[in-house]
Amino acid sequence: MRLGPWILLAVGTVTAAATAPALMTPAEMWAAGGLTLVAVAIEWGWRTISRDHPVPSAPEEGEPAYAVPGRVYFVLRTLVGFALTWLNPLFAVYAVMGYFDSVHLLPPRWARAGLLATAVTVAGSQSGGLPPAEALNWMLFVALFALNGTLCLVFVNIGLQEDERARQRLATIAELEYANARLAQALDENAGLHAQLLVQAREAGVADERRRLAAEIHDTIAQGLAGIIAQLQVVAAAKDPALARQHLDRAAALARHSLGEARRSVHNLAPAALEHDSLPEALRKAVTAWSDDHGVAAAFTVTGTEEPLHTEVAATLLRIAEEALANTARHAAAGRVGVTLSYMGDEVTLDVRDDGRGFDPGALPPRSADGGFGLAGMRARAERIAGTAEVESEPGQGTAVSARVPLVRHG
Repeated sequence: MRLGPWILLAVGTVTAAATAPALMTPAEMWAAGGLTLVAVAIEWGWRTISRDHPVPSAPEEGEPAYAVPGRVYFVLRTLVGFALTWLNPLFAVYAVMGYFDSVHLLPPRWARAGLLATAVTVAGSQSGGLPPAEALNWMLFVALFALNGTLCLVFVNIGLQEDERARQRLATIAELEYANARLAQALDENAGLHAQLLVQAREAGVADERRRLAAEIHDTIAQGLAGIIAQLQVVAAAKDPALARQHLDRAAALARHSLGEARRSVHNLAPAALEHDSLPEALRKAVTAWSDDHGVAAAFTVTGTEEPLHTEVAATLLRIAEEALANTARHAAAGRVGVTLSYMGDEVTLDVRDDGRGFDPGALPPRSADGGFGLAGMRARAERIAGTAEVESEPGQGTAVSARVPLVRHG
């Protein structure tokens, strides 16, 4: 773009000078010499203007600071090249420069006109000089102009399409870089969220384990100690040594049982009652033992088709039954208790009913008065395995505890 005009002007001047005696009159030689000096001045002026500004490699990269001088330069050079070619056809070598920089120096709507103007000069040179001397020269001029003009427009359109594809590729690359940056940002955010979720899951696991241990301690150690205290109170008031001995034996058995259950609770093992018995058998033994200890008539019933239950489901129902019976012994002053275990397709229900004094469920605090977990603990146990525990009671009308959990089979 910078050296090309100088080189082509030099080549055109040398070849024209070499053929001047055969192709030019003395007057035309003087005119050609003057126009050559004008061309040198134009090129020198353009070199001074564009020295500090790079010529854009594509016409759509934005207009340079010398846009208007560049257009003036192209027009003046084209006119001088046409005039020199008119004087000697070999000066068309200099005019050819218009093919290379018209799309860079002229606006898009003028670039094709600049190419066609250059094609006029080149076609005139190729047809024997300007103006064409004979009809054959005119025919050659028209044909060569059509050929040159068509080729120029075709190649320019191909170049413009390539530039457009290049711009689209650059835009696509920029979009991909932006998408990659957004993806990296999202990955960083996801990593932070993942770390946060891990912390929350760890904290939730710790809290859940604390709740489990608290409930297990309430259902084993606390109830066992309450039973031992009750047996020792009977011993303290008993005057019959045989009766006292009997209650001491019960207190010792309760202590051993509670110790074993406490150890199993710490290690998250199933209750000892379920180690060798199914849930119905464990419930039947628990109801019978409770009835014997408290002197209250208690009946146990199983409905539906018995199925082996997952250990967690069986343990949950057993603990709920033990808690409900403990609450009945502590608060209800009941004369009869009924415990029903029902297998109902995809659910298992446990119902514990008594005919005691009853109470208002809405008036109870979340924790029972003796520091235990009571009804809230039963609900929490059921919810841990996607079940529910409900209590129905009215003062003087007895109490019914109903737990409903999914039937998850063993194995």
